[in-house]
Amino acid sequence: MFTILEKKELSSGVYYMKINAPEIARNRKAGQFIIVQIDAEYGERIPLTIADAHSDEGWIALVFQAVGATTLRLSQKKAGDELPTVLGPLGNPSVIEKRARPVVVIGGGFGVAPCYPIVQALKAAGNKVIMIIGARTKDLLIFVDEMKSTADDVIIMTDDGSAGRKGLVTVPLEELCSSNSPPAEVIAIGPPIMMKFAAQTTEPYGIPTVVSLNTIMIDGTGMCGCCRVTVGGKLQFVCVDGPDFDGHQVDWDTMMLRMRSFKEYETESYHMCKLELQAAAGAETQT
Repeated sequence: MFTILEKKELSSGVYYMKINAPEIARNRKAGQFIIVQIDAEYGERIPLTIADAHSDEGWIALVFQAVGATTLRLSQKKAGDELPTVLGPLGNPSVIEKRARPVVVIGGGFGVAPCYPIVQALKAAGNKVIMIIGARTKDLLIFVDEMKSTADDVIIMTDDGSAGRKGLVTVPLEELCSSNSPPAEVIAIGPPIMMKFAAQTTEPYGIPTVVSLNTIMIDGTGMCGCCRVTVGGKLQFVCVDGPDFDGHQVDWDTMMLRMRSFKEYETESYHMCKLELQAAAGAETQT
């Protein structure tokens, strides 16, 4: 069993959870993920990227959004509760190298959290790191303080201008790419549409762009094939070939179409689960 040490809501529907997992904490590297199952016998397996870890204290931190039944149930857990299955670390670690010019890291929405270990690793390797954080509004911004304490520069973009600059993350990215000191590399994590347009922004400048994909996944070992994507015209599996890929080579449209395949069912299961939880809470109150 894996004990939940801490749990808090970072923004509306986005949660931070610290879990006791000593072996994973000791062995994980930036960019890797785990698979969580909250019901050992019947539960859905969901991939979550490791947002932070402490090898000496033996914990890992996860950040997730409650969008389906499983993530909603996970969000109801509290400190002291236990999870039966936490499998990892999985996937290939991010490639961290010392670059001659700055590295730009872009995080969109709750995708900012998995950027944190990458920024830490880039800084440890001696890089200058520029972090671009994007969100719809200031209330949805997360990990701002963590990034400000680690990255050399933090640029905040909100769709409504309620914090930082108004606009999309591609605006400062374009400015940096066309500057006298363009980035040596760009790393983007967040909604697929954001990663797609980030890659399209850097491509004319020939700047290597790495994206971290989080597709539909079940077993995490490459056997089920659910996480397949096309990269450079070749079939790849996110769980074993990724999660990092060349953003200029990803077939974004096909990937996003596949990810929408079960959106209707995910939404329906979320609402059904919410009703069940509300009914259970009501029954508990009456007793």
